[in-house]
Amino acid sequence: MPNIQSAKKRMRQNTKKRTQNRMKKSSIRTYEKKIRKFTLEKNIEKATEALKTYFSLVDKASKTNLLHKNTANRKKSRLTSLIKKSSSPAAKAE
Repeated sequence: MPNIQSAKKRMRQNTKKRTQNRMKKSSIRTYEKKIRKFTLEKNIEKATEALKTYFSLVDKASKTNLLHKNTANRKKSRLTSLIKKSSSPAAKAE
């Protein structure tokens, strides 16, 4: 435990930020799982709706340096291509 007042305050701030960051990362992972589940079920409408929210969450996390910008773009790109593959006519024929 810190003895100095500023160190105590910094510790309080760090715990608060850590919980916020955990919640944000958790919601990003949850939406990613939802999108993957919807694409497996061939429910493209719900997947694209969830993708919009996912884009928003990832962009905000990237803006606050919770995720690196290239990581955010890679995640968005991979999920977008997954939805496009599952909505293509070749995928529907299977």
